[in-house]
Amino acid sequence: MNPNQLDRYSRQILLKEIGGLGQRKLLNSKILILGAGGLGSASMPYLVGAGVGVIGIVDNDRVEISNLQRQVLFTNLDVGKKKVDAIFDRLKSLNSGVVINKYDCELSSSNCNNILKDYDLILDGTDNFKTRHISNLACSELKIPLVSAAISQWEGQVTVYYPSEGYPCFNCIFPIEAVETRETSCLQFGVVGPLVGSIGSIMATETIKIITGSGQPLYGEMLIFDSLWNEIKRIKIFRRANCEVCSKQL
Repeated sequence: MNPNQLDRYSRQILLKEIGGLGQRKLLNSKILILGAGGLGSASMPYLVGAGVGVIGIVDNDRVEISNLQRQVLFTNLDVGKKKVDAIFDRLKSLNSGVVINKYDCELSSSNCNNILKDYDLILDGTDNFKTRHISNLACSELKIPLVSAAISQWEGQVTVYYPSEGYPCFNCIFPIEAVETRETSCLQFGVVGPLVGSIGSIMATETIKIITGSGQPLYGEMLIFDSLWNEIKRIKIFRRANCEVCSKQL
């Protein structure tokens, strides 16, 4: 690391769980973020600030005025712009040393593996089950850990799916046949803005822990935060015996 990097990341390097070796791992890491909405835009600044070497962003939406209530990387001047373009400029101004790859497209079964294969870890903050199942299958096939989160109203949840290491996948907990008719989003049920920041920050923290080998990531566990009553729960989650995705890992 050069003197500028040592100074920029000094507060992280001081942590005994990270140190110089952990910081070098972050600088050499490649992280892909699916969705530049609330969760994605909340986690990105912390990952860029932490010195992740390469960050990829997948999103084909434009900034809408309703986004500004919770997606604080955007401003009034960004309304109408492509999210990946607006975020690129903002993140580069925070840390010009990070390489940012923009994928102005919708994730699909046909392009997913090709996009994900070059990354060490995936963050999924998308808001629909179809995309989540696509990314889950690809991560399972590519043996990449998947940090996944969801929010609705006052509650958020975070976990790390990693079936190639014996932990459950998204399909174990939310089978396709069980969720096809239960699509939820902020548009339908609403969400309190600061909750997005809280859950997005946890996603970023889990990512840093996994890359640096620090602490205990949320493998086989789901953290649930009820911000209305300030209750935090951690529950065990298990592989489903007849999971179509995990069965391919056996």
